[in-house]
Amino acid sequence: MNEAHQHLLVNHLPIVSLIIGILVLAAGYISKKNDIKLTALGIFVLAAIFSIAAFYTGEGAEEVVEETLDVSHKIIHEHEEHAELFYTLSLVLGALSIITFWLQLKKKQMANAGYIIVLLFALVCLYFGAETGNSGGEIRHTEIRNE
Repeated sequence: MNEAHQHLLVNHLPIVSLIIGILVLAAGYISKKNDIKLTALGIFVLAAIFSIAAFYTGEGAEEVVEETLDVSHKIIHEHEEHAELFYTLSLVLGALSIITFWLQLKKKQMANAGYIIVLLFALVCLYFGAETGNSGGEIRHTEIRNE
C-alpha cells in the first residue's frame, strides 16, 4: 500500500465526521439533551484527528501522483491550498469543541454560547471541507473539473 492509497483511505473521514457531528449536535438541540451535544463535541474532536491523518498522508500522495499520473501541478497545488485551510479550521474546531466540553462539564453558563459557536464554525468547516474534497476529486476525475 503506497501513500496515495493511505490518503484515499482516510481523506473522507474528516468531512463525513463533520456531517455526522453537525447532525448529532442538531439532535442534541432538538432533544435538549446535553449528553447528545457532548457526543457531537467528541465527534468534532475526532474529525480534527482525522484531518491530521488526511493532511499528512496527502504529502506522500502528492509525490506518488506527480510521478504516476499526467496531472497538472496547478490542480495538485490548488488542492493542497484548500487542504491547508481545511486542516487549520478543523484543528480550531477541535479546540473549540474541547473548550465547550470543559465548559459544559464545569456547568458554566458560557457552554451554551460555546455550542452555538461550535455549530456555526462546524458549518464553515464543512463548506471548506467540501471545497477541499472537490479539488481533490478533480485530480483524478477529469469529468468534474471546472476547466
